[in-house]
Amino acid sequence: MDVVTHAAKAAPPTEPRTSAAPTSTARSGEFRRAAAVGAFLLPAVALIVALLVVPFAVTAGRSLFDDNGISARFVGLSNYVALFTDPDFARSLLNTVCWVVGTLVLPVLLGLVLAALTNSVRWGVVARTAVVIPYALSGSATALLWTFLLRSDGAVNQTLGAIGLGGWQQEWLLHWPLNTIVMIVATTWQATGASLILFLIGLQTIPVDTIEAARLDGAQGMQLFLRVIVPQLRPMTVVVVGMSIVNSLKTFDIVWLLTQGGPGTDSETLALTMYRQTFTLNRYGYGAAVSVVLTVVVIAASWLYLRRQVQPRWGEVS
Repeated sequence: MDVVTHAAKAAPPTEPRTSAAPTSTARSGEFRRAAAVGAFLLPAVALIVALLVVPFAVTAGRSLFDDNGISARFVGLSNYVALFTDPDFARSLLNTVCWVVGTLVLPVLLGLVLAALTNSVRWGVVARTAVVIPYALSGSATALLWTFLLRSDGAVNQTLGAIGLGGWQQEWLLHWPLNTIVMIVATTWQATGASLILFLIGLQTIPVDTIEAARLDGAQGMQLFLRVIVPQLRPMTVVVVGMSIVNSLKTFDIVWLLTQGGPGTDSETLALTMYRQTFTLNRYGYGAAVSVVLTVVVIAASWLYLRRQVQPRWGEVS
């Protein structure tokens, strides 16, 4: 008995046997989940490839040809060289930058301010409705309305003459940069409603306790707005500003209907230059080059903006 007990005490403890079955089962489960996720994503990925990637690849290939719609001759990067040495393209690029700046400063800022002012006001819904209604109009309807207002014998000049301010009458749509400025104003009139709606949604997600706590600490008016409300709206601001940048880079309809890029090509944007070169002048290769440049600019601007937004801010722990 003592020998057995001594042997049992002297024997080293045996390690529990590990089985590979649980690991194999876990890996199998992860594979099935990944396969299920891939199956759900596949239709969306296929749609993106079919509607975006493939057309862009075809357009990029066509930009390497001197193509008039009937015959095509490979010219390599000649279209891009001609593009960046064309003064009309430089003016188009400048106008596009003006549109980006204008639609960031005006519709986004006005939408934010109006959303904050009407959020808790008794009759705020009436003011919001007046701002949102133009957003329901199409670009064509907006252009027709502002053509009636801004043409040489339009409502604006007639009103100025009637009230004794005839010296302020202008050829609003016939001179650059005035025509670009008034078209940005017209777009602001239409687009502010969308920014207002999105910022209003963001305001309604801010906890009431946060606002009350800030007021108890003495924050009022502009201090409350800038130091408490605006930081809380940062996620929604990212969305609104991102949409504004992309839409302004693709501006076409209102410029085409108000000025057709004129006088000459002075008020053209990149999208309008692409259309004119392709469908008016039948320079399909050159128009494809403009399209590629516009696409690269949109992707680069969106990527740089979103990349900056997801980076940790100063003082935050990443």
